[in-house]
Amino acid sequence: MILVRGRGGGTELTGTVFERGEEPPTYAGAPDEDAPYVWVCDSFYEVESGGSPLLVDGDQIRVAFEEPSPRGFDTREAALAAAKEHVRTQFARIGVDSADVAIEVERADEA
Repeated sequence: MILVRGRGGGTELTGTVFERGEEPPTYAGAPDEDAPYVWVCDSFYEVESGGSPLLVDGDQIRVAFEEPSPRGFDTREAALAAAKEHVRTQFARIGVDSADVAIEVERADEA
């Protein structure tokens, strides 16, 4: 497993790339669950009420989570590129500039 972690605005988000031979979690309707590389990570967005509290740049906001949706890829490079883009997009959805998001990639057994 490869962990892709983004940090920005005082918070972080981590997703997982499952590699060949590893069994990614399954979700109903996942279209790419048999791909050699599978990216799984939460998606979230800011809401005015409800949701869960999250501290971003010193301000508390509320976020709602969408069900994780696995995405399959044929190559490790494609999976990692999509993973990094996904993480940056999630931060942008809560008002953190993508240029301010630090991305780390590490093997799960090294974490």
